[in-house]
Amino acid sequence: MTAKPPVTAATRLLQAKGVDFEVLLYEYEDHGGTTRAAVELGVDEHAVIKTLVFEDEAKQPFLVLMHGDREVSLKGLARELKVKAVSPCSQEAAQRHTGYQVGGISPFGTRKALRVCAQKSIFALPAIYINAGKRGALARMDPKHLRELLPVTEVDADR
Repeated sequence: MTAKPPVTAATRLLQAKGVDFEVLLYEYEDHGGTTRAAVELGVDEHAVIKTLVFEDEAKQPFLVLMHGDREVSLKGLARELKVKAVSPCSQEAAQRHTGYQVGGISPFGTRKALRVCAQKSIFALPAIYINAGKRGALARMDPKHLRELLPVTEVDADR
């Protein structure tokens, strides 16, 4: 029996906006990250996009969308955003800002409207796999929907 895809704030928003997407389920594992998702789903980890919650020196939260097989350069991201420093939020702060559990954070349907910084090279992919708002659920879609639905700032901040 196939599990039914979850209904989340993210999937409701995507449906309401008429986005063509498919939710793919995998067995979530603490600290498994994008590697676990890519292996289970049989997709390239580069196309699995992680949603990270950061804050600037003024403690203003924002999201960073990055390839699963890449890390965010803190100095590079700060330079791109023309701020002194950026740092990852605590798990508690990330959940408070987004309304999602860490490991299930989607850029769509967040509790608060947040600025979204997306690695430029994401848009060159034919399809991305991005969290659907629940641990163990990724939405497969065209990356163009990121620009259509989110206040995206494109950055070059991978290392």
